[in-house]
Amino acid sequence: LSAAAQAVAEAAEAEQAFALAGRAAPDVADDGERAGLVLLRAALADEQDRTREASRLLVEEAVSVAGAEPYTAGHLLFQAAASAGNAGDLAELERIAGRAEEMGAPNAPYVRALARVFAGQNPLGAAGAAGAADGVAALRELLDGMRDCLSPRDVVRFAMWHLMLGDVRGGHEIAASLERRFRDEGAIGLLSLTLMPLSRTLLMLGRTRDALTAADEGMRIAADTGQHRIRVYQATVLALIAAMRGDEERCAELAAEAIARDVPPSSVHAVAALGLLDLGAGRHEAALNRLSELVAGPPNRQGAIASLPDLVEAAVRSGRPERGADAAAWYREWSAQVRLPWAEAVALRCAALLATDDDAEKYFTQAVELHRQGGIPFERARTELLYGEWLRRARRKNDARAQLHSALDAFERLGAVPWAERARTELRAAGESFADSAAEAGADLLALLTPQELQVVRLAATGLSNREIGAQLFLSPRTVGYHLYKAYPKLGVASRGELSRLPLT
Repeated sequence: LSAAAQAVAEAAEAEQAFALAGRAAPDVADDGERAGLVLLRAALADEQDRTREASRLLVEEAVSVAGAEPYTAGHLLFQAAASAGNAGDLAELERIAGRAEEMGAPNAPYVRALARVFAGQNPLGAAGAAGAADGVAALRELLDGMRDCLSPRDVVRFAMWHLMLGDVRGGHEIAASLERRFRDEGAIGLLSLTLMPLSRTLLMLGRTRDALTAADEGMRIAADTGQHRIRVYQATVLALIAAMRGDEERCAELAAEAIARDVPPSSVHAVAALGLLDLGAGRHEAALNRLSELVAGPPNRQGAIASLPDLVEAAVRSGRPERGADAAAWYREWSAQVRLPWAEAVALRCAALLATDDDAEKYFTQAVELHRQGGIPFERARTELLYGEWLRRARRKNDARAQLHSALDAFERLGAVPWAERARTELRAAGESFADSAAEAGADLLALLTPQELQVVRLAATGLSNREIGAQLFLSPRTVGYHLYKAYPKLGVASRGELSRLPLT
């Protein structure tokens, strides 16, 4: 029964796995084995958005085995703390950390570190910069100390922790490796979980189309398997893509459930997407009010750090730079702790926006130089756009055009339509003229495909059969054939052989 529960859980039959684990537990005499069943049931409950139930199960089991299995009890309490964090219940998280310390659990410092991570995710909170520094330090303690005792779900959490440290490439490498493994093993329940960090890292690395495909697949699988928390998270990734593209209706639709659910980080990501949408559309006052409310809200604002630069830009463009000063300072402190060139560049961009003209160019040039070391293409393009706007206002049109052209190229590659149009507007003001760009917009045939059609044609181009593609994507061969039938006319091809000659990346 225990083995069946594990196998069924990996196959994403959550209710059956939960029931099997419950049936097995009374007949399991070994404390460690029984704790493993509780961990499985709690993980399934957590993914189904029953995070408080998950935390309760884990704490009760930890108390029952603490005398005989202190290490197991400590592990259970850590997982309980993680579930409390997923539920947005910081008070419960704090209680669990305190209980681990009272019980003398061997890993109590790690449970406390997790509480510190969440406490440090509150922008402009009472702890201020000290909270940011301690949160980053706690994350590093967790990454360093827990590397050798990980389940597959823990490794997915590692990818998310790398993201919280701004280490997008590190998080992406972990998530991409897990995605290949889980897909090969047919572990659909774990695949949907790892598509969370994978979709977000792909988006941050500038691979917008791949991010769209991953998030769409993750949301589809999560919806089919009842993994509600994962489904809501993936919807916020898709909302952010819609915001970048200026798709108002789609962004609002995708953000709605996460906002109503009001559990970070999904609720925070959803509001951030709407704030970015406002900013791209030139609704600076609306963006400022929305993002100010976000960062000044309840203590658990996990994920809000990424929105601080948006708040700064909205404040400056609304003519109220003083409302962005605290956000810029907090982001500067965070970037100083994570020590990544792209984050330091964004902090310098914020400083440039708030600086006088005498200092602004110094900050802008330093930011552009740091961006050239690699990182986040969308953030680099935004820095170049703002610098180009500043140079044009300073009547240095030739210098402005170099920055604006670089920004425009990046925005067009990313599909960031309103941002590309803003760069074109600035280039026109700097003396450039543009032909009608409709033909260019129509040249990207891949943009005509749905995310699932793109997945299917990419695999078909490698020579895989419909059955083999279906096994990779957890679709029936008939569904694969239908997607190819819809995709061929969009791409102007009639066979698999012709697909292999198309640029499908």
